[in-house]
Amino acid sequence: MPHVLIVDDDANTRGALAELVQSDGFTAAEAADLREARIQMTRQRPEVVLIDLKLPDGNGMDLIAELEERDATEVILITGNASVDTAIEALRAGAADYLVKPVNVARLRAVLSRVPRPADLKEQIGSLRGELLKFGRFGLLLGDSPVMHRLYDQIARVAPTEATVLLVGESGTGKELAAQTLHELSRRRRQPFLAVNCGAISPGLIESEMFGHERGSFTGADRQHKGYFERADGGTLLLDEVAEMPVELQVKLLRVLETGRFMRVGTNREVDTDVRAIAATNRDPQAAVEQGKLRADLYHRLNVFPLHLPPLREREGDIALLAGHFLRELNQAHGARKAWAPGALRELVGYRWPGNVRELRNFVQRAFILGDETLAAELPALHAAPAAEGAAAVVEIPVGVSLAEADRRLILATLQRCAGVKKHSAQLLGISLKTLYNRLEEYGLQPGRPGAAAHCVTGPGAGSR
Repeated sequence: MPHVLIVDDDANTRGALAELVQSDGFTAAEAADLREARIQMTRQRPEVVLIDLKLPDGNGMDLIAELEERDATEVILITGNASVDTAIEALRAGAADYLVKPVNVARLRAVLSRVPRPADLKEQIGSLRGELLKFGRFGLLLGDSPVMHRLYDQIARVAPTEATVLLVGESGTGKELAAQTLHELSRRRRQPFLAVNCGAISPGLIESEMFGHERGSFTGADRQHKGYFERADGGTLLLDEVAEMPVELQVKLLRVLETGRFMRVGTNREVDTDVRAIAATNRDPQAAVEQGKLRADLYHRLNVFPLHLPPLREREGDIALLAGHFLRELNQAHGARKAWAPGALRELVGYRWPGNVRELRNFVQRAFILGDETLAAELPALHAAPAAEGAAAVVEIPVGVSLAEADRRLILATLQRCAGVKKHSAQLLGISLKTLYNRLEEYGLQPGRPGAAAHCVTGPGAGSR
């Protein structure tokens, strides 16, 4: 039976917590200070330690540093003085989670329900490491380069905790796959994993999408709607492109991350949620803070455990590995036996892939469709690759051309330079992603229409987002 140690200088609090954890199938021991806690831990190693931040003989976080087997003991900090700094310090010190006094019983029960049987997570991570040695795969991520091995080590360390993770990387580097891998290796893996793109939702609807709304709260709200935080309760929520979220809504996001409570649009009633947040951005988050795109307090709350997703050009040896993997997937799906021609992989390795893994996958799929049994080394799209970083690109616009036509030429030239990666193109043009899609629709090049990519760009990865 799992054992819980409760460390708090208030006897009533200790008693109430002990009664609660025992009713949930745990054994419990109590300690009024750090000295007593150390004695109790020598008598029986706890699976969980519930510890107050302020104790008569020290700080609750002092005990975290002393634990020799953090992977086998979960530390949950309890504090009456919640702040962003306190939460971040606790999580970085090794705490699995933290609770605010008075302790929310539902939240505590949710935390206890996720207490791992240490052998289970160890076995799962060990199995993934074995798969990595054989196939270069770790969870949903694929790659055998040194930078990816470092990333896998970091994921294996942070996944079983409740720490908020900030994924930073260029578009197409696999941030959502990394988030799903974190979820699958966490104690929440049997609960929902949801992803929301904060930059793809209309500013007028994003609050409703995140937190939900009540019937009649605005025109068209003909029923109650549960938002992402409510639907992901107990699981993991990926906040993709979090720096694109309206600044005024970032205050509400910070509050729900701090308190685990939010209000649907159209009501003053608070709803409890137990969600692990993983944020992702293709921007430099510190630059986004300096530009006023991302609130500094929200950035510090999200940046508990930052993970950098390396671009494909820095992943030595992975281009050939990925190209071979994507081709095998297509062969299996279509009952084909196509193969790369001699020299083809060399061509792929020599390209910079500004759209990263997404661009490579799109290119392999296009080559598969166009190629016969052998995919030839002549890849003309690669030779139309965008200029190296820092090189100037020129769009010639004759005098007398309308502004609309000049607009069109600039947009299509930027798309070509960015190898069809629309998010990057929109950033370079200084327009929103929605505006870019509207322009492409005006030009008859709306994504998804037959032939659209062929007119937009000549580089590989056309049509990738």
